Amino acid sequence: MQSVTMALYSFSLHLFLLLFFILSSARASEADFELTQDVLARQEADRVIRLPGQPKVTFKQYAGYVTVNESHGRALFYWFFEAIENPEEKPLLLWLNGGPGCSSIGYGEAEELGPFFPKRGGQELQFNPHTWNNVANLLFLESPVGVGFSYSNTTSDLKELGDTVTAQDSYIFLVRWFQRFPQFKSHEFYISGESYAGHYVPQLAEVIYDGNKKVSEKDHINLKGFIIGNALLDDETDQKGMIDYAWDHAVISDRLYHDVKKKCNFSEKHPSHDCKNALHQYFGVYRIIDMYSLYSPRCINSNFSEARDRPVIHGNMAPQLLSKFADWHKRPAGYDPCASDYTEIYMNRPAVQAALHANVTKIPYPWTHCSDNITFWSDAPQSILPIIKKLIAGGIRIWVYSGDTDGRIPVTATRYTLNKLGLNTIEEWTPWYHGKQVAGWTIVYDGLTFVTIRGAGHQVPTFKPKQSLAFIKRFLENKKLSSEAF
Repeated sequence: MQSVTMALYSFSLHLFLLLFFILSSARASEADFELTQDVLARQEADRVIRLPGQPKVTFKQYAGYVTVNESHGRALFYWFFEAIENPEEKPLLLWLNGGPGCSSIGYGEAEELGPFFPKRGGQELQFNPHTWNNVANLLFLESPVGVGFSYSNTTSDLKELGDTVTAQDSYIFLVRWFQRFPQFKSHEFYISGESYAGHYVPQLAEVIYDGNKKVSEKDHINLKGFIIGNALLDDETDQKGMIDYAWDHAVISDRLYHDVKKKCNFSEKHPSHDCKNALHQYFGVYRIIDMYSLYSPRCINSNFSEARDRPVIHGNMAPQLLSKFADWHKRPAGYDPCASDYTEIYMNRPAVQAALHANVTKIPYPWTHCSDNITFWSDAPQSILPIIKKLIAGGIRIWVYSGDTDGRIPVTATRYTLNKLGLNTIEEWTPWYHGKQVAGWTIVYDGLTFVTIRGAGHQVPTFKPKQSLAFIKRFLENKKLSSEAF
């Protein structure tokens, strides 16, 4: 009898505990549901249902603003695309363009690796089958303020921009973006970019890396690695490499090459009179061919092409010497050399801006690829290599890639720069393949992988979209590039 009583007692106790657990879980789920409803409402406010002239797609997209400084009214504009398939399983990849002052939406999204490219005339979009949201959830950020649709209500902010402010604002953006999209917070997070993003990307990665050691779990960012292309990394070797590449590719004469080498010291910030004269002759060649893609045609008969140069940015912009020349501040062109014209028409259409929830403050200037309002840069280190060394030691995955027909930050410069790191070689220089063709070459160092893309200019995904999708997939999977034809 006693055993029956004990059995009934045990059953009753287990039943009570089960009911208590169910009710507690229901209350917790109800609280989570209320929170989720708030989050979903904010996400839905940023949801982009359909853009003018957009082809039908199955994935979701969002765009809007994240305020990074309330007192100054600084807000950064983003455009986010969920992965085409299984977004809940894919990593999150942030893309940044450089400049400084150029838009990751104008170049990255609309002409390189995003899902939608404006067609000729700027009235319709075409789907890019090689979009990187085939392999990742894809986030584009216009940074810093003054670029694209990003803005500040405090005009003096534009006179205080620099590498440090850009990195800090981008970090605040990410923390708050994850609060808006918490379903992606646990995903592996990667940063990518090109050109002056050789500064932006490692600097942002360092802020995240350092911040993760101090912040609470709710603000922790699951950073795993970064990948940068044709990236400005070290003033001395980037500038030396530009000149050597131009001579080696028959862009400048022997006489001019030796004049520049003799009269310019690329370790200095200020050029001598003789160096200035030599560099003006050097840049003169790039007024008649595209520095960003040596073998591509230039855009002619265009309303925009004559206004393609940017104002000189004064201050401490890297590289410290060449950035003082007006010709350094040219805007890149795409494979279709007039593609940027179509993008500017499209992004300035009021219906497009309304669909993107952009320009809500009625910014008093048109959207452009590169900002005409950023004319001062307060700080930029002459070398990013100390940051790269630090992050290699911290276990961050790092890939660097170079399109080998870019004259702006050429493969020669990047090879000089990486040699400065003094890393041990794990796997020697070897070809990698896409299909049955050699796509480029790669070398694996202890802590860093370097990849070249054969026949690509400065904006690698524009020129070699299939190969670019292949290498970003391998990077995200932490796998080697194919060393055999397939």
